[in-house]
Parts: sequence; structure tokens; C-alpha cells
Amino acid sequence: MTKRNKIIYWIATIWLSLGMLSTGMVQLLRMKAEGAVAPPGVDGIVRLGYPVYFLTILGAWKILGVIALLIPGFPLLNEWAYAGFFFIMSGAIFSHIGSGSSVNEIFPSLLLLVLTVVSWYFRPADRKVIQLG
Repeated sequence: MTKRNKIIYWIATIWLSLGMLSTGMVQLLRMKAEGAVAPPGVDGIVRLGYPVYFLTILGAWKILGVIALLIPGFPLLNEWAYAGFFFIMSGAIFSHIGSGSSVNEIFPSLLLLVLTVVSWYFRPADRKVIQLG
């Protein structure tokens, strides 16, 4: 892995982890998150038409996903975390689109989706399930 790729991987992974951890905590604690562009808390989930208990599920999976992403030596668990983040963020994007949210409200989910893909693409060989020669 080149130094450039390693830097890209760690920048994307750290930003992804911080984003998922912060929104996961807001969701797990069922905070209101008033004034945010796209509230990941109670206000946002209700506006999207989902039940409030869904926040507990999202928050717990995001926090566990960050842990799985950062722990070395478990490439299969790592892949599952990336898949989960991809599904959560793509689902958030389509939920926002379906509820008529503005581009400003869609952007945070889109950014986390892009960071997920970039981090996955640039991950080191020891974090991949199948290592190519």
C-alpha cells in the first residue's frame, strides 16, 4: 500500500468513524438535535416518518460498526461494518428524498456514504477478506 493510499484511507476512516459515532450517540440517547441541518435525532426520524424506537437500533449499530471498523485483525467483521454503513446511509438518502428533504438535509448522509466507499476502497490488504496476490 502506498503512503498516499494509506493517508487517504486513514483520513476517510477517521472522518467516517467520527461521523458515525457522533450521530450514533445522538440516536442512541434519543436527543432532539435541534438546529442541525439534517437532525439525526428524534426530530429528524419523526419527520422522515419512522418510529422513535428506530433511533436505538440505528445508534447501536453505528457505534458497534465504528468499533468493528477500527479493530484490526477481523476482516470479515470489517466488511460487515462497511456494508452496514452503506445500507444505513443509502437508506437515509432515499428516506430524505422520499420525504421531500432539501439537498442541505441530504448532504450529511451523502458525505458519510462517500466516506464509507472511500475508506472501503483504500483499506489496507490486512483488512480485506480476500487478499489478492
